[in-house]
Amino acid sequence: MKTRFASREVLGLTRAEFAVLRRLSSPGKIQDFLSAMPANFEIGGQTSLSVREVIRQRRAHCIEGAMLAACALWVHGEPPLLLDLRAERDYDHVLALFRRGRFWGAISKTNPPLLRWRDPVYRSVRELAMSYLHEYANKRGQRTLRSYSRPFNLRTVDPRLWVTNPRNCWNIGEAIDAIRHYPLVTKRQARNLRRRDVIERKAGELGEHRRPRK
Repeated sequence: MKTRFASREVLGLTRAEFAVLRRLSSPGKIQDFLSAMPANFEIGGQTSLSVREVIRQRRAHCIEGAMLAACALWVHGEPPLLLDLRAERDYDHVLALFRRGRFWGAISKTNPPLLRWRDPVYRSVRELAMSYLHEYANKRGQRTLRSYSRPFNLRTVDPRLWVTNPRNCWNIGEAIDAIRHYPLVTKRQARNLRRRDVIERKAGELGEHRRPRK
């Protein structure tokens, strides 16, 4: 759908659901909303919740938060863009992109503190993606980020598949994974990346929300 502003009717949301997105009138407000929301630890199994389900369940992990952020941006007249960061021996991470003038920023839902919001100061998507390289590491302390995708515009996807879908939105993750990705480092550079030191590992173990008991 090529409409600049996503209406409630286009998205298929209820008045109450749409009101939540209407209140998120800036990237900063969207980030605050996601940061305050409990992390989705997927206790009952893996999920890829739609925007409606994130609003209803009040929990999200990275791609779920990114879809909600992109939808809120679209409601306010900004393109709903996702960015995939692809890692080796680690999980991928998905962000929502926005621009202020010529510069890119990102909204991010994570429970640890290191792969979060980026201010709109980056001259290219590659430069923004590169800003995550140092912090992106697995539990062994290995720096794992390897590539980033071109921006994925959710206006090309039926809102019924990612905004109001009552089932898991696996198709969105598959679509992002299938688009072109660009390398951030060469194979030689990747082999020479320094592991996290002790204090960096401790910082990476922090979490904003506690994992609930089963």
